[in-house]
Amino acid sequence: MAETLSFTSTVRLSSGYDIPLLGFGVYLNGKDPILEAFKVGYRHVDTAQMYGNEAEVGEAVAQSGLKREDIFITTKINSPNHGFERASQSIDESLAELKLDYVDLFLVHDPLSGKEQRLETWKALIAAKAAGKIRTIGVSNYGKHHIEEIKAAGLELPSVNQIELHPFCQHKNLVQYCKDNGIILQAYCPIVRGDLSHPVFKALAKKYNRDTAQILLRWSLQKGFVPLPKSSTPSRIQSNAQLYDFELAKEDEETLDALDKGEGGAGSISWNPVVAP
Repeated sequence: MAETLSFTSTVRLSSGYDIPLLGFGVYLNGKDPILEAFKVGYRHVDTAQMYGNEAEVGEAVAQSGLKREDIFITTKINSPNHGFERASQSIDESLAELKLDYVDLFLVHDPLSGKEQRLETWKALIAAKAAGKIRTIGVSNYGKHHIEEIKAAGLELPSVNQIELHPFCQHKNLVQYCKDNGIILQAYCPIVRGDLSHPVFKALAKKYNRDTAQILLRWSLQKGFVPLPKSSTPSRIQSNAQLYDFELAKEDEETLDALDKGEGGAGSISWNPVVAP
């Protein structure tokens, strides 16, 4: 694993596009941390309508000096914007905020609007993809039953499901279901929102001479996830990306696996809508 992964490593989505294996989360972040992330090598930025900073992401893209095709931008449709007409309008609004011709990945942010609204929102994403406004479509915080209703409606399946994933909250059944259906898992809260005091984390950090965040992010990569760490501190932005010159031994990966607190997101530190009806 350590020999084959690098900062520029990607994984192929079912849409046919490639997504960088490491992303940069920008919840509560402004333009400067995004520019710093681009500076140290990140090429994948994860924002959302709910974050209120799509415009700043767009400004960072414009000021980065990078080619548009070399940057992967994800955003998400907020619950109040669900439904076909409102979602379609909000997609255009996001593109205007970002000042982009297309978004690489657009997600339904959560399943909380109910089945009818979820499906109408999904149809709006499909239509926007067909119109060239979006390259890849996916979901966030979806449980198996939410994805099954897309399948039952005869619609194309998501290429991505972005959920909370870290050693305490592994959603093992949902992860396996997604893998079986060709759905890539993006991991938010991959470093447990900075709560890195667990003795297992500390012991492994000492063993590998790494910081604890790097241990958790390396675990996420080795599980086949696309982790989305966030930070506003330049040194942390850089260190969170230094993951490619070491590999967790199988027994250490299994030690982290054993920290899972159970199905349904029992170990969640976030909002965990995957269990919503």
